[in-house]
Amino acid sequence: MDLGLAERVYLVTGGTSGLGYATAEALVRDGAKVVVSSRDEEKVAKAAASLGEGATGVAVDNADPEAPRLLVEAALAAFGRVDGALVSVGGPKPGVTTSVSDEVWRSSFESIFLGTVRLVRQLAPLLAKGEGRADGGAIAFVLSSSAKTPLPRLSVSNGLRAGLGMLVKDLSDELGPQDTRVLGLLPGKVLTDRTLALEKGDPQARSRAEAAIPLRRLGDPAEFGRIAAVLLSPAASYVTGSLVSIDGGAIRAL
Repeated sequence: MDLGLAERVYLVTGGTSGLGYATAEALVRDGAKVVVSSRDEEKVAKAAASLGEGATGVAVDNADPEAPRLLVEAALAAFGRVDGALVSVGGPKPGVTTSVSDEVWRSSFESIFLGTVRLVRQLAPLLAKGEGRADGGAIAFVLSSSAKTPLPRLSVSNGLRAGLGMLVKDLSDELGPQDTRVLGLLPGKVLTDRTLALEKGDPQARSRAEAAIPLRRLGDPAEFGRIAAVLLSPAASYVTGSLVSIDGGAIRAL
């Protein structure tokens, strides 16, 4: 199936590892160009080189107010256009609501929530159908199953991801008339560095997690990346405002 990704250009924040890198890899494999970013300059260079000539990178923190401008400028300089973005940000520190400090809440809000809003604000006028564009673009937020059901000891994620899930609905109303699609992707337990870090010190964590997943296994990042690439592509042109679970069936809510 031709997804229509050839020569399209996507920003992929958090694109040097895990779910972001897996999505960038899937996009490039199907003919798209990508701009990957993270805070680590060495990781950015390594990821861009690994992805090949269809990729470039920017070392920038999502919490930096200048990040959206730098990412868009990199896309335009390297490839002459931008068609959408996957917004992925590393997970916040574990902790329950009453014990998480103000500083953790503020820094997490800046990177996860406000960083996402700023990027959408920068991209929105560039993704509208018309003025040289035959169709609109697409933006996907990497959220979490915590957008629908709380995860133990991950209160910051529970609060911010759910808020961004509602923004998916809000933005689909706002940007739909210009043919720009907005989606939320809800990964469950996927074998990433974040998952390994949360399991550390609990030898039974993996078996408990697998027992609660209908497919009885953790996901592979590539399984997430393939679905993300499809949803960002023109093949999914009538999908917007949706929160799409990529979790092996773990989320029980409708």
